[in-house]
Amino acid sequence: MTTDFDLSKLLKERGAERYELHARHLNHQLPRMLHTIGFDKVYERAEGAYFYDAEGNDYLDMLAGFGVMGLGRHHPVVRQALHDVLDAELADLTRFDCQPLPGLLAEKLLSYAPGMDRVFFGNSGTEAVETALKFARYATGRPRVLYCAHAFHGLTTGSLSVNGESGFRDGFAPLLPDTAVELGDLDALERELRKGDVAALVVEPIQGKGVHATPPGYLSAAGALLRKHGALLIADEVQTGLGRTGDFFAYQHEEGADPDLVCVAKALSGGYVPVGATLGKEWIFKKVYSSMDRVLVHSASFGSNAQAMAAGLATLAVMEDEGIVANARRVGDLLRTRLAALTEKYELLHEVRGRGLMIGIEFGRPKSLGLRSRWAMLQAARKGLFAQMVVVPLLQRHRILTQVSGDHLEVIKLIPPLTVGEAEVDRFVDAFTQVMDDAHGGGGLMWDFGRTLVKQAVANR
Repeated sequence: MTTDFDLSKLLKERGAERYELHARHLNHQLPRMLHTIGFDKVYERAEGAYFYDAEGNDYLDMLAGFGVMGLGRHHPVVRQALHDVLDAELADLTRFDCQPLPGLLAEKLLSYAPGMDRVFFGNSGTEAVETALKFARYATGRPRVLYCAHAFHGLTTGSLSVNGESGFRDGFAPLLPDTAVELGDLDALERELRKGDVAALVVEPIQGKGVHATPPGYLSAAGALLRKHGALLIADEVQTGLGRTGDFFAYQHEEGADPDLVCVAKALSGGYVPVGATLGKEWIFKKVYSSMDRVLVHSASFGSNAQAMAAGLATLAVMEDEGIVANARRVGDLLRTRLAALTEKYELLHEVRGRGLMIGIEFGRPKSLGLRSRWAMLQAARKGLFAQMVVVPLLQRHRILTQVSGDHLEVIKLIPPLTVGEAEVDRFVDAFTQVMDDAHGGGGLMWDFGRTLVKQAVANR
């Protein structure tokens, strides 16, 4: 049987319609937003930490697909693994056998997480969180889950229940029984635990929104409190895991941190095939899967598929062979140190924080009268507009892709591929310095764009 389907031909004939197609058939606000902020670029290809347009201009990627592209784009080892697994023509997803690749990936993943015993493979970060929530509620027999204010754990109904941003939650109630506590507030945590109905606390060791790390000692102390009251600690490592912060998992920065469940996704895919994983302790898995009658009580149609497992195994092999975790620590320290030094030069630059290659750049109210008036104009229209003013010239003038770290935040988050080096640090710092010089000098183009953003913000009210 033959078919005339030709993907290359299809892309050549209709690729130019990309924004129109999205506007007509998908989320119509996405192309509208991209047009508004000048992000409506046409990227023809990508390699490593760079995109390329039709003219061959390179664009430095400091977003990594929100952390998915930990190895950059199109790593040759992961590409080859996917070619190999397709050529092997495995009897995949029979549902009634045990293929070797899931077991091998689970074994390898667990080797990086002492104290974890078993793995469930799903297809995304939100599925990994959903799995952890279900397992925690079943294992403890309790309904309520605690989360930290400003957290982000996904957008499906269960993970949305532990989302700390009201803008995502509004209009989707009722959700699961949940309660928010402030990040680092052990007293608030204990008050909730005393009520006796808490199954777990889910926490990002470093919050993606705003790039706020848990205070020193918080994870170990929280774990001890939770265990005392018969509840579990869930570490959401969907964005922070697999070397992002300079250790394999971010909770491993803290001595004594011992989560009961760990959620993984994003970078484990190698940038190709979606995969999520929930790591957990033996007794939790044994309780959930307590008999043969419950063998499929939690499963995923595409979970443990051969392509995802091959991509995961190849990704972990590359991380070991190329020293990816150590590179993230070294280059991240260099980038953060060089950016932090600029806080003394620029009054609009409030703080630089983070770990490894997960860095937050926060802007704040300036002292000088001229800048204060411009800052006040932006804040009155919509908080977060100044950070967007920085993001846009980084792309338009310097061909560097970044983005703000959350709605209504004056914070830019840097999460580049973990393979970047000193050349990329130099390029970003040089460009950022020029943008900040422009801002502090009252640069016309930048502040003119700020006024455009103000008009757009007012029109959207």
